[in-house]
Amino acid sequence: MDVLQAVLLAIIEGVTEFLPISSTGHMIVASHWLGIAQSEDNKAFEVIIQLAAILAVVANYREKFTLGHIELWKKVVLAFIPVGIVGLLLHKQIKAMFTVETVAVMFIVGGIVFLLVEYLHRGKEYRVKRVEDMSYRQAMWIGVAQVFALIPGTSRAGASIIGALLVGLDRKSSAEFSFLLALPVMLAASGFDLLKHYHDFSGAQLMPLLAGFVVAFVSAWLVMRLFISFLQRFTFVAFGVYRILFGALLLWVAV
Repeated sequence: MDVLQAVLLAIIEGVTEFLPISSTGHMIVASHWLGIAQSEDNKAFEVIIQLAAILAVVANYREKFTLGHIELWKKVVLAFIPVGIVGLLLHKQIKAMFTVETVAVMFIVGGIVFLLVEYLHRGKEYRVKRVEDMSYRQAMWIGVAQVFALIPGTSRAGASIIGALLVGLDRKSSAEFSFLLALPVMLAASGFDLLKHYHDFSGAQLMPLLAGFVVAFVSAWLVMRLFISFLQRFTFVAFGVYRILFGALLLWVAV
């Protein structure tokens, strides 16, 4: 992998990780189109840019990393448990589903779900407008919804946001809880990959790793801030439409 390929993949990771459009799906497709093989060095690179995205969450929400928010973090951990258990037990089966066709179908399905949820919730007054005010019960149901994100193309952010909307969080709070919930999910996934590929970092080229880390961090940090600003004025309809169109394009290309 050269520096240009590293920068392109890092931008895709940073832009898509926290939007409800599936970073994994975009990374699979981008790697395929760029002709980047799933070598051990490249898998190590993916771990690095995921860690950069995790740090972007910390940078954007550093005020929540205090003892005064311990109850919020208990809810984050609770919401992580379902996907953590299922992901650990079925990780081999999940890896086997990583195909362009599966990603395309789940893009379309997820897009339809977003449009349906927005249609059914038109004019609704959401009960929870601050992540700190959500209940443990709501957190658990969001965690259950996130399990669907294990299917490639579904989107971790998308599944958790849909779950949050359905249990009464408003759009902004749904997105913010999804950001925070990304921490244990991504740390677990990255940590698991790191244990498998730590020996590959010695052979990885330094410049692509460094460029990818910086670009992924900056793009993820910026996208989170822009996403929250967007949701204060608009709905998720645009993301639903994008998912359907992108999924249809993938199916057309795959066929």
